[in-house]
This record gives sequence, structure tokens and C-alpha cells, in this order.
Amino acid sequence: MTVSLWLIILVSVVEVTLLGVLLAFFLRLRRSEALLNRLQANQTQLLERLRQNAELEQELVATFAQRQEQLRLLDRRLEERADGLRRLLEQAEGISRSPQFLREVILNGHSKGRSLDQIARSTGLSVDEVELILAQAG
Repeated sequence: MTVSLWLIILVSVVEVTLLGVLLAFFLRLRRSEALLNRLQANQTQLLERLRQNAELEQELVATFAQRQEQLRLLDRRLEERADGLRRLLEQAEGISRSPQFLREVILNGHSKGRSLDQIARSTGLSVDEVELILAQAG
């Protein structure tokens, strides 16, 4: 065999090898493209989910702020109501401790047949004080 034939065979083998390498490269390139497309699709889905999560978080924050404001209003109303009830309680205590009211309670209790001990306990006075008021009224 001559050198030129060997050279042609060698060049042909190199060309076939290069063609095989080129074919393998294109197949890997195609797989890489498919993988890249899937990654881009997953990234797009992830970004969409992140956007939705951000919207939900904004809604939750807004709802939380509204609830906090409602709670502040309810707390203020409750404090106002508590203050009103305290004032009414102080007025009631003032009325129940007035001498005329105590005298009325003692006279009513006595007319209903209650004992002096019962009247003294209900008014917070001593038995002697109850007897004194009954003596003054009688």
C-alpha cells in the first residue's frame, strides 16, 4: 500500500471520528437545551408562585392591620364602658351610704319583720346603730 492510500484511510478515519464526536456534541447540546428549557419553565413557575405568595402576604398584612385597628377601637370602647360603669358604681355606693337611704332600708327591713342582726348585716352598721335609728323613727 502506498502512503497516499494510508493517508486517505487515516484522514477518513479521522473524519468519521470527528463526525461521531460532532454527533455526540449535538445530542448533548439538544439534551442541554431541553434541560435549560425545563429549568426556565420551572423558574417561571417559581417566580409566579413567589408573586402569588407576595400578594397573599400583602393581603394578610392588610387584614392584620385592619384587625389591629378594630381591636384598638374595641379596646377604647371597652375602656369607656368601664369608666362609665365605675362612675355608676361610685354613685350607687354614694347613694347606698347616704343616711336617708340607710334609714329607709332599716325602716323597710323592720316593717318586713327582719331581725336587728339581719338589718345590721345588710346595711353594714352595728346593731346599736340600727336600734338608734329605729328609736329615732319611732
